[in-house]
Amino acid sequence: MYNSIDGYIYTLIEIYTYMLIAYVLLSWLPSARDSFVGEILGKLCEPYLSIFRRFIPPIGGMIDISPIVALIALRFVGEGIRAVVNFFI
Repeated sequence: MYNSIDGYIYTLIEIYTYMLIAYVLLSWLPSARDSFVGEILGKLCEPYLSIFRRFIPPIGGMIDISPIVALIALRFVGEGIRAVVNFFI
């Protein structure tokens, strides 16, 4: 049971990480966020990214580094959750 819960948490973090990366890459393509996949990724990723965009303004008015900080925070929080789960199980 220990490995299965830890594995599920790790898998969910990995999936969300790839979703965030895909969403950021879609921003580089014109009108890609208006596609079906772009809209779904937007609904799943934008609430999480908006937390970081409130505190981290774009550099030069154009370069948004909030997804990088969001990915790092996701890793730290995910590893913390995994450590707490491993502690109790």
